[in-house]
Amino acid sequence: MSTVYRELGDFVAAALGPSVEVVDVKLGELMVTCTPGNLVKVMKFLRNDSNCRFEMLIDICGVDFPEREQRFDVVYNLLSLKHNYRIRVKVPASEDESVPSVVDLWPTAGWFEREAYDMFGIFFEGNPDLRRILTDYGFEGHPFRKDFPLTGYVEVRYDVEQKRVIYEPVKLRQEFRSFDFESPWEGMLHARRLPGDEKAQ
Repeated sequence: MSTVYRELGDFVAAALGPSVEVVDVKLGELMVTCTPGNLVKVMKFLRNDSNCRFEMLIDICGVDFPEREQRFDVVYNLLSLKHNYRIRVKVPASEDESVPSVVDLWPTAGWFEREAYDMFGIFFEGNPDLRRILTDYGFEGHPFRKDFPLTGYVEVRYDVEQKRVIYEPVKLRQEFRSFDFESPWEGMLHARRLPGDEKAQ
């Protein structure tokens, strides 16, 4: 299959020319990288060209690289039902850069773009309904960013006295910095008796 993908990759690279930055086959998968400015042109070609026919959008997701200048990769996974091909399109984008929406090509992209916006804060220009989809209305921050704390900033609970849901700053019930992460099996290697041994007598 990698030979087929190499031939398809060469065809895509020749047809799109400077509109794509990288066309490569890695781990048996065809991957194309382009800039946000060329995204719609590349996607239209991949969907409409008779040698490609990537008519199904499987997924859109984000990847966070905080140390890079272009912090995010927006990743599109496409499927050609006609040829049984898969392709992955990557679009690097900085934190303050918007990525064009592909809702006009695939209406289902609206939900995926909303998820990437909610989780990573990636803005999709042209999305008709770009609002949070998984987090709560008053949520602050983007949970899939690598600089977002694992505990979050607020916790939600139902207050019986006030008879409503309330938001409070996170209170850690345990001091994680002094937690003993030693495996119980490793810690018991030198013990003469293990918990539960008394039941054997």
